[in-house]
Amino acid sequence: MGQEPRGVWKSKLGFILAASGSAIGLGNIVFFSANAYRFGAGAFYIPYLIALFVLGIPVMMLELGVGHHYRRAFPEAMYMAAGVKGEWVGWFGLLNAAVITMYYITILAWVLGTLIGAFGSLWQASAVPAFGLEAGTLSNSMSYFFNMISRYDTVFYVLIVWLLNGIVVWWGTKSIERVVKVFVPLMWLFMIVLIVRGLTLENGSNGLYLLFTPDFEVMKNPQVWQGAFSQIFFTLSLGFGIMATYASYLPKDSDQTSNAFTISFLNCSFEFIAGIAIFALLFCFAIVPNASTLSMTFFVIPEGLGAFPVGVKLFGILFYTLLLTAGLTSSVSLVEALGSGVIDRFGLRRRPVVIIVCILGAIGSVIFALPKVIDPTLANDGTLGLTLLDLFDHWAFSYGLLICGFLECVFVGWVLGADKLRKSINKTSRYQLNISFDIMIKYVIPIVILVILGYAINTEASDGGVYGHDFVMGEQSNMHILVLVSWIIFTVGGALILTGIAAQKRKKKASALVDGGAGN
Repeated sequence: MGQEPRGVWKSKLGFILAASGSAIGLGNIVFFSANAYRFGAGAFYIPYLIALFVLGIPVMMLELGVGHHYRRAFPEAMYMAAGVKGEWVGWFGLLNAAVITMYYITILAWVLGTLIGAFGSLWQASAVPAFGLEAGTLSNSMSYFFNMISRYDTVFYVLIVWLLNGIVVWWGTKSIERVVKVFVPLMWLFMIVLIVRGLTLENGSNGLYLLFTPDFEVMKNPQVWQGAFSQIFFTLSLGFGIMATYASYLPKDSDQTSNAFTISFLNCSFEFIAGIAIFALLFCFAIVPNASTLSMTFFVIPEGLGAFPVGVKLFGILFYTLLLTAGLTSSVSLVEALGSGVIDRFGLRRRPVVIIVCILGAIGSVIFALPKVIDPTLANDGTLGLTLLDLFDHWAFSYGLLICGFLECVFVGWVLGADKLRKSINKTSRYQLNISFDIMIKYVIPIVILVILGYAINTEASDGGVYGHDFVMGEQSNMHILVLVSWIIFTVGGALILTGIAAQKRKKKASALVDGGAGN
């Protein structure tokens, strides 16, 4: 039986909505706002916009161009561009993305649980038996969150989110396109409603004033620039293999320069208005979101919504529906990239691959949702699952994406040749790229990424070594070392294994063709 025909987008709009839906996720709504506050409010936009044009759009063009030119998912496209070493980069990127997919879906499961709580229990004081805390010890939102993650209910939520992802990618581009045509416009509508609500509150304009009163002094801090460049890579879904996969489903005459600018503009525009919404909603109650993404999502924002004079439940349900919708459009793209990579490389049929990816992914997500309490004092993360999520996120997000981006630029820029990719993109593009694209891919971006990674490693070393501290599991343990080793084995070792299997498959196919020719 021959390989199934590859999917194709029915319209450019479907592709743009799918790609922008992938880029628009939890990070746009929450992570950007948290970074903006930490790094000088409006002043963060300057390094952010520099990062967009220096790093984001060129790498977006690279990934779209490679996927579209070779019409294959990430590993196979990288093999065709740069040989076996390029294929290893493709598998490394997908396996690192698999780690992110698993814990990202766990976070979405918590969003689903919080959405259920928004109907009432999220706003009520409650005891937290797993941590021995009486009602009122923690804020309402904190008590709800720690109750949720310390129960096995979360496992059920994880399975629901994986089931939804499996359903959407079951028919490939056909089903993805149908879903994003509903979800992406809905996200914009919900966000506009939240902006209007925030700005019509008594002190809502105070948040807007703070957002657009930048503190330029903070731009002297290297962490601001590191935060901006890391944010761009994550927010545009770069280094995941998603954009290459989605572009591989486009017609041959598609304009990748225009696509790159359109996707980037839609994503950053959504991030911009999300910043307005969050600042208006929270600062009207003098709530300072100086917190991590998880704290913002599950503690700070519910506190702000709970202070509304009217419509607490309504806007709570609206906000967490928005988060779940945005998260699903991103997780679907991650699952599709993983599945498509396996399908293209090994010639397997879609539905068995989707089932296997969802089963294995669900197992990983359940591990990140394990409710076993290992830190009853809540000095760190409390449960085993959240601790593992925190540690794996540190390596897969802070390092894995940038490493993949660096290797993409090196192999495409120097092995394939940035000029060859540029000429391929220009063939079907209205706006022609010039030699500056080659310089960015071959020199500027790799150097910028190395500087960011070097700064991160140096900061980490000065803070006390790997990740800066130990996590507690009964007694002091080196769990962070075990996680680092596990991440390296899974991504680096797994990529080597898959590259080797693919090489053997090609070798057998070549031998069969030779034998067949000899027989004739």
